[in-house]
Amino acid sequence: MERLKAVIFDLDGTIVDAPYNWSRIKEELETDGVPILSFLAGLEEPEKSKKWKLLEKYEKNATEKAVLKRGISELLTALTERGIKKALVTNNSRKNVYFLLKKFKLQFDCVITRESGLWKPSPAPFLAVLKKMEIKREECCVVGDSHFDIKAAERAGITKIYILSKERQIFTSSSVEVVKSVEKLGERIEELLW
Repeated sequence: MERLKAVIFDLDGTIVDAPYNWSRIKEELETDGVPILSFLAGLEEPEKSKKWKLLEKYEKNATEKAVLKRGISELLTALTERGIKKALVTNNSRKNVYFLLKKFKLQFDCVITRESGLWKPSPAPFLAVLKKMEIKREECCVVGDSHFDIKAAERAGITKIYILSKERQIFTSSSVEVVKSVEKLGERIEELLW
């Protein structure tokens, strides 16, 4: 692998912990197993607007209660000091993202939200980051907390994927390394800088 030049982060569950009850949200929206954004995009009015409002209500509540993951601020600062670019790719809204960035005083070189029309698990948002930051897939890694992050990264041809989770057994992909803490993540990323 080439020397690391960039890290692409997910937001919810990775940078911040936010109290989402996805099972309940999907049940109320009646997504029937379809990813939420794809489901909403396929609806007709007036149902579409009604269900978007419901999702946004849940998101606003979770965003306001979100807390920064322990060690994230220090990790982002360390990456900046080492000249490593940082991108944020999330299926959350621009409004919620910038609320959190301002609240926690975080900065990224590239931010992609759902308003771009590029949603995980599609590889499109990751490919857009690589193009915008002018880096190769071999020069970056992805940090997330879900199967959507894994699928999007794999489909984009990014092979270095770290998942922040204490539940190693639910992530079985061979290209994924599950790390239990931000501190451990920092150690693994440090190894990629040499």
